[in-house]
Amino acid sequence: MTAARLVTRRVVELLVVFVGVSFVIYAMVFALPGDPIAALGGDRPLPANVVAQLREQFHLDEPVWRQYLYWLSALLHGDLGTNFAGQSVADKLALRWPVTITLALTAWLIEVVVGVALGLWAGLRRGRAADKAVLAGTILASSIPVFVVAVSAQLLFGVRLGWFPVAGTAAGWPMSYLLPAACVALFGLASVARLMRGSVIDTLHSDFVRTLRAKGLPRKEIVGVHVMRNSAIPVLTFLAVDLGYLLGGTVVIEGVFNLPGVGNLLFQAIRAHEGPTVVGVSTALILVFLVTNALVDLLHAVLDPRIRHA
Repeated sequence: MTAARLVTRRVVELLVVFVGVSFVIYAMVFALPGDPIAALGGDRPLPANVVAQLREQFHLDEPVWRQYLYWLSALLHGDLGTNFAGQSVADKLALRWPVTITLALTAWLIEVVVGVALGLWAGLRRGRAADKAVLAGTILASSIPVFVVAVSAQLLFGVRLGWFPVAGTAAGWPMSYLLPAACVALFGLASVARLMRGSVIDTLHSDFVRTLRAKGLPRKEIVGVHVMRNSAIPVLTFLAVDLGYLLGGTVVIEGVFNLPGVGNLLFQAIRAHEGPTVVGVSTALILVFLVTNALVDLLHAVLDPRIRHA
């Protein structure tokens, strides 16, 4: 398969998945029972003319599929929509993205460095005490709920020891982000370490590694070049998926540490029944997730020639 055909195929698949997922999210938000316009007034109902104007502006008096087409048309022109208060969703996202991106990339970097190192270390020492310790530690890390880890880390390292700020981003990077990023990264780190360990063990027992050993190549070169490259392919897939999760799944962490990020914005929008904001934020997260996975698929083709010629 040529590079152009591979890229074209990935782009088409990305578009199909995006349309399907975005329509499901839009339908779930706007087809659910309840009147979001009536909720704006709280205990005091809005005037009938205001309600009618808002319904017409947001096409709420039309079928959901037609509402989605209006929204999709605006999206193609770079408009993520406006909320019921007239605020641009894109502008609200622009204020929140730096915090979430900084938090996600810090957590992702911790996963890559620590997770890959632990997995490689355990895989090269299969059956030894180090291997068993890594397996036990990763299982323990995966079994603790994220909010328990976050609150416990905040209490221990923020309140009692005073090593990190308890909340907010006033201290800047890295101090304000290291502790919440470590809490987010703990679960992905455990998966990366186990996946890397298993991939290293499989690669070490493959035929081409036996051939390299028979040719007399140094162990450092075998592990550092050939084993690492072939073992990294499944790990890259997980890391790409996990980066999308980190960008969209930090609602709890941003809430515990009071970080004004996208996750916090999404939570506030859900609580306030702001359907346009929920859809706009979800769309941005979907695009990041899909583009990241498409790039990793292309990277796979670079790392493994068998994928290019499949």
